[in-house]
Amino acid sequence: MELSNLRPAAGSVHSDNFRRGRGHGSGNGKTAGKGHKGQKARSGSPRPGFEGGQMPLYRRLPKRGFTCRNSKDIVAINISALEVFDNGAAVDVDALIEKGIIKNPRDGVKILGNGELTKKLDVKVGAFSASAKEKIEALGGTAEVV
Repeated sequence: MELSNLRPAAGSVHSDNFRRGRGHGSGNGKTAGKGHKGQKARSGSPRPGFEGGQMPLYRRLPKRGFTCRNSKDIVAINISALEVFDNGAAVDVDALIEKGIIKNPRDGVKILGNGELTKKLDVKVGAFSASAKEKIEALGGTAEVV
């Protein structure tokens, strides 16, 4: 048994699309699953996160920092990591994932110029630093922004 295989016991989960309040023969008549009286039996029950007038958790916790909506999470790779490819190979995001250099490309991949490259490669990724582009083209390869 693994976490990915866990399922509720057979018959323990009910569908939520049945009609309530249609007689006791339906199994959900009379109070229609709301119990007897109380705040949650009434219409217009409180919104999610309401704690009966106590200051709710989301207001008790301090606000921290700022998250920019427009920022991109770029994966940076040094040019020395491209040495695993054969001479004359075409390098793109899929090839980098296949070789295990990156796991998740996120919002884009950028090649940085740290290290040495000894092979002619045709590299097609989101961005290049100036020194990385220079090193790739010095060996006769191409650095194309996709």
